[in-house]
Amino acid sequence: MRERLMRFMQGRCGNDQLNIFLMLASLVCLILSAIFGGVFGKVLRILLLVLLVLAYYRMLSRNICRRSEENGKYMRLKYKVRARLHLYYERWVQRKDYKFFSCPECKTTLRVPRGKGKINIVCRKCGNSFTGKT
Repeated sequence: MRERLMRFMQGRCGNDQLNIFLMLASLVCLILSAIFGGVFGKVLRILLLVLLVLAYYRMLSRNICRRSEENGKYMRLKYKVRARLHLYYERWVQRKDYKFFSCPECKTTLRVPRGKGKINIVCRKCGNSFTGKT
């Protein structure tokens, strides 16, 4: 039986990061559809089925090049979102020691120590100078 399954899956994509995300999203839809009833629950159940069909289609597909492109797009988007969230987290951790300003010219974020009063801030990227209160 195991050999049959191995022969069947030979040349197919299998599981990747996007498939794992689709399966987790379908699990969340299942849980939410059990909690909520009515029209919203039915919509969630339909979404659940669509996500599962898409995940299994990707898993059993023989078009490896196309599936790896899709997975690469997902991974790039995931990296962008995680980097943005990490940036907000770092700012939150440093909020007591530093104040963050945005340059009016180039929109670069500048970090200035708190408690210095009203100071002249110079952007390192474009050289623009502006005043800010820390």
